[in-house]
Amino acid sequence: MKKPYTVKNKMRHFKFHDTLHFLQNVGKEKYGQEFRFHNEDIKILHKLIIYMIHEDIQCKKYGIDLNKGVLLTGPVGCGKTSWMNIIQVLLFQNQTFQVKSTRDIAFEFNQEGFSTVLKYGNRNKTLCLDDIGVEQNIKFYGNECNTIAEILLKRYDLLINHQVITHATTNLTANEIENIYGNRVRSRLRKMFNLISFPASTKDKRK
Repeated sequence: MKKPYTVKNKMRHFKFHDTLHFLQNVGKEKYGQEFRFHNEDIKILHKLIIYMIHEDIQCKKYGIDLNKGVLLTGPVGCGKTSWMNIIQVLLFQNQTFQVKSTRDIAFEFNQEGFSTVLKYGNRNKTLCLDDIGVEQNIKFYGNECNTIAEILLKRYDLLINHQVITHATTNLTANEIENIYGNRVRSRLRKMFNLISFPASTKDKRK
């Protein structure tokens, strides 16, 4: 009889499917009783789980570099933001991170100017930039800035110099990211992130 697959964190052992159901219950508490994982999500969530709990052997198997962050991609409504919030229950308190909408950051730039770039770009703590690519370039006293591109470049410097990780979510393809942010940012993203992708066929779970 095949033994059940298990993953572990620093405190205890988890059976993988028990962990999924635990996360689903957390999701129900946070987002309502309709929340659930779908069979098509299991491979993606498996990779997220082993990354978050630093299951070294499994991460090496899937080519996941624990020194990089996660770029979680997929169609609108597939659950990227929700899962990046929920998955944090597997982390110790000092490892949790803010999930910050890039659209909100762009509007902050409109109000506060270039200090916004420093606020998020130089934050010496893990940060998840949610929905990169949906924000618009905002002007501050007539000065237009690709705010998220500048923040990503600063977060890259944080990774190289201080090993501070950044996570992100997006609906965009690699080519679309390059069109918005330029080749310089796209080349940095390869060094900053492990790419974990929901299939393009994943349905909008909000409907």
